[in-house]
Amino acid sequence: MKMLISSMILLLAAVSGSALAQVPAGNVTYAYADVLRVDPYYETVRYSEPVQECYDQPVSRYERDGGDPTGGTVLGAIIGGALGNQIGKGDGRKAATVAGAVIGGAIGRSADRNDGSQRGREYRDVQRECRTVDRYRDEQRIAGYDVEYQYRGDVFQSRLDYDPGSKLRVRVSVSPAD
Repeated sequence: MKMLISSMILLLAAVSGSALAQVPAGNVTYAYADVLRVDPYYETVRYSEPVQECYDQPVSRYERDGGDPTGGTVLGAIIGGALGNQIGKGDGRKAATVAGAVIGGAIGRSADRNDGSQRGREYRDVQRECRTVDRYRDEQRIAGYDVEYQYRGDVFQSRLDYDPGSKLRVRVSVSPAD
């Protein structure tokens, strides 16, 4: 009985192997189709680039020099007081000295700020702050090609990663309809 089963298995294997040998492998051939049209299709890609932005802020020379007009005020008060002391006699001399010191101090303070050449109002740009920010840019790039081609009178369409040129290699597979 074992012998009979073994013989049947061998016979079945031989028959099925010969049946497979009669069918061509995959029924596939290759041919060339004529390309009718190629249209690239695009996709938008967004890139981020770090960029350093620096801001300049106007600063007056008076602010830049520290902004302390004390030197001009003191010098003006001394000169004004000395000139006021030269005027008048007795109690008038004291009043003239005080008035000269006050007026001289005011003039000295103003002169220290302006310096006759608008020094206190002189502005120039001084870099104050820098920071890194992301700048975005969009770029269009070709993502592939929509290809229309003709093979044996029939028109087909495919999306490909490359531009095929005037001819496109196609795989032709034939199998029974039933």
